[in-house]
Amino acid sequence: MKRKRRGGKAAAASTAEVFLRGFIATALLSALQDRAAASTPPPWRKIFRHGIQGGAALAAGTKAAEAIGRRDYRTGVTAVIVAAAAIVTAETALQIPHTQENPLGQEEA
Repeated sequence: MKRKRRGGKAAAASTAEVFLRGFIATALLSALQDRAAASTPPPWRKIFRHGIQGGAALAAGTKAAEAIGRRDYRTGVTAVIVAAAAIVTAETALQIPHTQENPLGQEEA
């Protein structure tokens, strides 16, 4: 079955669909890379963080490319800025806390 084309171009996917594609692809990569010899459970926080960051990056890149193609530079730049904020927010909010010992042998967060 052939897809209908609108104005010579296939219908564009929504931003949410593009985000979901990027989220799933990046989360799968994060979960499966370097797991051949690992016997510990996967770090779900890290996988979720990478998924959010990948989804935001793909959605912003797609939106920016479409906007620039229409010569709508303001929308393109806005998409990139919003994605950068989402990536930084995910990085700080879902960061795995590192514990260290102080000179007295007590753990510090």
